[in-house]
Amino acid sequence: MTETETGLGERLSNRFEDFGRLRYRFRQNPMSLVGLGIILGLIFLAILAPWVAPYPNDAAYQGEAAVHFDQRFESPSLSHPFGTDQAGRDIFSRVLFGTRLSLQIGLVVLAVAVSIGVTVGLVGGYVGGAVGMFLMRVTDVFLSVPPLVLALGVSVALEPSLTNSMLAIAAVWWPWYARLTYGEVLSVKKETFVEASRGIGASTPRTIFREILPNVLAPITVKISLDMGYAILVASALGFLGLGAQPPTPEWGTMVSQGRNYLPAQWWFSTFPGLAIFLTVLGFNFLGDGLRDMFDVEVQ
Repeated sequence: MTETETGLGERLSNRFEDFGRLRYRFRQNPMSLVGLGIILGLIFLAILAPWVAPYPNDAAYQGEAAVHFDQRFESPSLSHPFGTDQAGRDIFSRVLFGTRLSLQIGLVVLAVAVSIGVTVGLVGGYVGGAVGMFLMRVTDVFLSVPPLVLALGVSVALEPSLTNSMLAIAAVWWPWYARLTYGEVLSVKKETFVEASRGIGASTPRTIFREILPNVLAPITVKISLDMGYAILVASALGFLGLGAQPPTPEWGTMVSQGRNYLPAQWWFSTFPGLAIFLTVLGFNFLGDGLRDMFDVEVQ
């Protein structure tokens, strides 16, 4: 066996050992496994919603929703496990398609927020000086406003829609990633391997994205897992207030808002979409706690 093959084997062995340790830490928290199971179940249902939903035409995910006024406000039964709404639409089918929609909202919001926030934090932390100070003061301006209030303000300024609500939430979320990344970069950029990268003449972008970024991903990953549920919760809050997805889109917050007008007689109308929100946020919180224990990091 050559020296190169020996070195490659040792690196692979070390990586497997590291993975085993991380997996062991994750499994030490039983609630993290519960959270992982919940999230995997939600993803499974979101993917298979068109085939699992008994009445996919009631979901209005694409085009207009079917209406069945002769079946309006039927209580939960075998034919309609979650009952029907004011238009006779099957709530179970709408909640299933709402799962797909809510996960999409969370992914889009965090993709935008993480892209902006991490870039700002990396540049501000690495360059420092006046540039870093300016970027952090801009970040502080956004952080000084309560997140939900800022999201409401952006949503009111724009036309109420699903797309605009996602933009509003992303505008709320990116400063947290900027601040977290900035703090991590200030610590990592003093390490020897960063100094070595600069010493051999590596360009600034290469040093930032090849040397620093991989070493600050752990806390960012943990925060993403925790924020996924909160982003869905804020989107549901905007939908509840009429500033997010508009009827007949099967968004959970919008469904809860419509159902509150018929409480307590038709309790199932709001209850099941509300439980879906609760279960999703709980699952991501449990998963985030498990990842935090696994990486042994603290997030802001």
